[in-house]
Amino acid sequence: MRKPSIAAVNGFALGGGCEIALACDIRLCSEKAVFGQPEVKLGIMPGWGGTQRLARTTSLGFAKEVILTGRNVPAEEAYRRGLVQAIHPQAELVPKAMEMAAQIASMSPVAISYAKEATNRALHGDLGANFVHEADLFAILFSTVDAKEGLNAFTEKRRATFIGK
Repeated sequence: MRKPSIAAVNGFALGGGCEIALACDIRLCSEKAVFGQPEVKLGIMPGWGGTQRLARTTSLGFAKEVILTGRNVPAEEAYRRGLVQAIHPQAELVPKAMEMAAQIASMSPVAISYAKEATNRALHGDLGANFVHEADLFAILFSTVDAKEGLNAFTEKRRATFIGK
């Protein structure tokens, strides 16, 4: 998906719910959130990317512990382990997620898409090839209308208005 996604978790995100949250680019939660991959308790295992994304989002050891024990992870630990980027009071969770979404939406859609693409490759493949890919995307962006607008707005000390081209 080329557009960024933000998960706002305000309760249980277990099994598939945790995997959906892990598939998002950014995860926010309330203090009431609980994450986990309890599939082993049912004689199965995470099957929608949980084994891969949890290990890449946090650490291999933490992922193995959570997946192999099936234990739940409270919000505070999820934050400490890097599973979520922030914890907000329950009443502020959705407004904070919407605020972040609005901030991202105010940027160039082309730049956001390319930045997401390059970042998604960070933990995959060859580092040298990833540097080349990043540099290629960076160079392509300089030919866009949005880059011209952004650079002009910067020099003119005004807010840029991006059109996604």
